[in-house]
Amino acid sequence: MASSILKNLVKFSSSTATTTATRSFSLVTTQISNHTAKWMQDTSKKSPMELINEVPPIKVEGRIVACEGDTDPALGHPIEYICLDLAKPAVCKYCGLRYVQDHHH
Repeated sequence: MASSILKNLVKFSSSTATTTATRSFSLVTTQISNHTAKWMQDTSKKSPMELINEVPPIKVEGRIVACEGDTDPALGHPIEYICLDLAKPAVCKYCGLRYVQDHHH
């Protein structure tokens, strides 16, 4: 008897989890498409990448820079150490800020 109750509980919980996951996924998909549509409709506003590309490369004296995205840790991103040995600007993979060694330019 205990094994039949256990089987029914397992069957019920697996079917409920699938339904819940499907509902949650469809809700997220709707939110993402609405957010993207908002950016696509208004062509007078610049995209986040266009705004970041307008920031000139930040000149740094040393060979390595630590990018945190913002001076306030709550608004930044995980710290990334970027090597600046190349002549072209190095880009932070989190925020897109560009850094260059001061003696290269």
